[in-house]
Parts: sequence; structure tokens; C-alpha cells
Amino acid sequence: MSLRRALTLFGALLILSGLFFALQGADIIHWPLQSTMLGRSAWIRNGLIIAAVGVALTWTARKIRS
Repeated sequence: MSLRRALTLFGALLILSGLFFALQGADIIHWPLQSTMLGRSAWIRNGLIIAAVGVALTWTARKIRS
């Protein structure tokens, strides 16, 4: 697997997980039901930061020559 593909995949996973965390923090996604992240504003911030890192990784991967 090339570095470009690995960074793109990892960046996409960070984006998805960050958005999932942010939506749990915003009390929009209620799964799992016993999650300590539900309704906590700190997880909105943390999730958006994680997603932003994923966007930066994905953007950086696109700049790497194959």
C-alpha cells in the first residue's frame, strides 16, 4: 500500500470518527446508549478537532506525488 493511499484512508477514518464523536456530543446520535460522550460539549470540540486533522491528512495525501 502506498503512503498516499494509507494517509487518505487514515484521514477518512479520522473524519468519520470525529464527526461521529461530535454528533454524540451534540446529543444527535444516541449509540451506544450508555456512552459517556452523549450530550457533552467537550466531545463536540474534540470530534471537530479530530475531523479537522483527518481533513488535513487527506489534503496532504493528495499533494504527495505517486
